[in-house]
Amino acid sequence: MRCYLHAFLLCMVFTFCSLLYVFSQLASTLEDRDDWNLKEQEITDRSSHDTRRVLRKRPGLAGLRDREEGLDRRRSGSAVKEHRDERSHLAVVACGPRLEETLTMLKSAVLFSKKPLHFYIFAEDNLHNSFRSALHSWPRTVQTKFKFTIYPITFPKENANEWKKLFKPCASQRLFLPLILKGVDSLLYVDTDIIFLQPVEDIWALLSQFNSSHLAAMAPEHEEPRIGWYNRFARHPYYGKTGINSGVMLINMTRLREKFFKNDMTAVALRWEEILMPLLQKYKLNITWGDQDLLNIIFHHNPESLYVFPCQWNYRPDHCIYGSNCQQAEQEGVFILHGNRGVYHDDKQPAFRAVYEAIQKYPFGEDMETSLLLPLEASLQMTKHTYCGRASHLFTKKLKQSIFSAQQHITQRRQSGFHFNTTP
Repeated sequence: MRCYLHAFLLCMVFTFCSLLYVFSQLASTLEDRDDWNLKEQEITDRSSHDTRRVLRKRPGLAGLRDREEGLDRRRSGSAVKEHRDERSHLAVVACGPRLEETLTMLKSAVLFSKKPLHFYIFAEDNLHNSFRSALHSWPRTVQTKFKFTIYPITFPKENANEWKKLFKPCASQRLFLPLILKGVDSLLYVDTDIIFLQPVEDIWALLSQFNSSHLAAMAPEHEEPRIGWYNRFARHPYYGKTGINSGVMLINMTRLREKFFKNDMTAVALRWEEILMPLLQKYKLNITWGDQDLLNIIFHHNPESLYVFPCQWNYRPDHCIYGSNCQQAEQEGVFILHGNRGVYHDDKQPAFRAVYEAIQKYPFGEDMETSLLLPLEASLQMTKHTYCGRASHLFTKKLKQSIFSAQQHITQRRQSGFHFNTTP
């Protein structure tokens, strides 16, 4: 009997110590959140059209933001006051030698989108002037299609080095976007190695397909479990059968900030700013892909909060390297190309590199069919010796439609003398 009593007392002591640790992490996180509140007031809008305006709060897609104070989305998803915002809000994080890759991604976004865009560029300080100079050098007719704001890389001060070195430099910055961009309702985050093959507003429109529980959307990490990474090697919980890929992430940030997340650390549901650091401390020895693994753990415990979009919205070499395995792309083409593992800059996947270089080298203002599409198709013909090269017709299937639609839109704008309204 005495042995059982000792075991019970040890369990109680261990539980008490665990709770103390969790709550100490929460206190530290909340302290960092207060620091961010102060920093946010000092950040100014460095857009190409107003270099000293304080960043204003603006909503996202119509119908997805509560405009009435005190309305609880978790209890009622119907009584939402609508407010229209034509802009798509796009965020990217760039560190190290990612300047040119990021500019090429932004260029692809501008080329095919018909509606105005707002870019939120998080970059190391030494890249800020280069981004401004490059974006200001684009033709004025192109600049009227977008605004941009440049931010420094910002992590919680007590664990900044740990977050910055997680997986790739600065990659985990995306976890903190909802806490930094508090005036932004909805956001599309993409990695620097993304190429849009159709207008940004098309993926932005997926926000309207969210139900009352959804707060983010991502694509599966794999379509074919036999080559999946998470289901074969992960040492932590992950979403669904094969996990999710966070290279393209559509977020209703208002809902995310309001959500209390279930977790495996405490019986108490935690807010976003409360869950990140304790989660990292628990799993940091078991995660391989950094912040993407943390997102998989979070949505494993909160699957009702995730909207899963098809692989054509985040098409990677894994979808063709062993033969085509993205059925939606087979039917409709690739919508967003994701050249992960550096394939835009080596010879491992020449079909991916051909698309990247075609967008990069295209001169603004030239006919997109003759100066972009035809050279790309010629380059893709030279990649047929690879599996992805044999599937490269999927890369241009949607691109052709986007080019035709974009050029038609340009013609209409010229005839009407219309320019996007660039005032905030």
